[in-house]
Amino acid sequence: MNDNELGRYFVQSLERGIAVIRAFSADTPEMTLAEIAKATTMSRATARRFVLTLADLGYMAVAADGRHFRLTPRVLELGYAYLSSLSLAEIALPHLEQLVAEVHESSSVAVLDGDDVVYVSRVPTRRIMSVSISIGTRLPAHATSLGRVLLAHLDDARLRTYVDKVFLRPLTGRTITSREALLAELHKVRAQGWCLVDQELEEGLISIGAPIRSEAGQVVAGVNLSTHVRRGDAVSVRRTLLPPLLATAARIEAELHVVG
Repeated sequence: MNDNELGRYFVQSLERGIAVIRAFSADTPEMTLAEIAKATTMSRATARRFVLTLADLGYMAVAADGRHFRLTPRVLELGYAYLSSLSLAEIALPHLEQLVAEVHESSSVAVLDGDDVVYVSRVPTRRIMSVSISIGTRLPAHATSLGRVLLAHLDDARLRTYVDKVFLRPLTGRTITSREALLAELHKVRAQGWCLVDQELEEGLISIGAPIRSEAGQVVAGVNLSTHVRRGDAVSVRRTLLPPLLATAARIEAELHVVG
């Protein structure tokens, strides 16, 4: 946008101050006044005024050599209001998109609601289930990888209550329908930190899930990858899909922790 297109409301000094902050990056964490002026196309004197103002406000500091300037952690405050307004689904979505682009399988995030999981974010690649899954879809927790990683991290009393009262409907011939067998599987999931469900929800469907934890360590959601047996058995799914899934869960967690 050139000067003739700028509205009467436009505050050029604000635009220049933001330009100084944006001039810094991972490649240029520290810069001299001359380098800042060049990066922002300002005169050295103008750049100096903005740098010193930002330093007075606590967003910039002089490096140890006395010539270079660097940003301070206080600049994170500028993005905190936006991050704190994001929902779990909004935070997770770009991470799911990155994961799906990497492994070419569908990925979802869900939360536990009663005896079901409810899908809150999803990036599909192809339809591999007879049921179309979208945001808000509910599925029985006991037969899904998302449900099991969430159930597994309930406290012992709540987990026992769930197992005692839930109707373990056999969705396929592989579905766990024994209460004690389900409880043993959930304890296994809790110990290993992930869950693989092999054709228990639907024939041909393999799903692998991992928990998403809050900053306090509480499991607040689950993230999964789903594939068809034509693309690999349970062993190959664990080998190829578990590492990128766990990495994605960690990235979502890290962003949640920033939001707090």
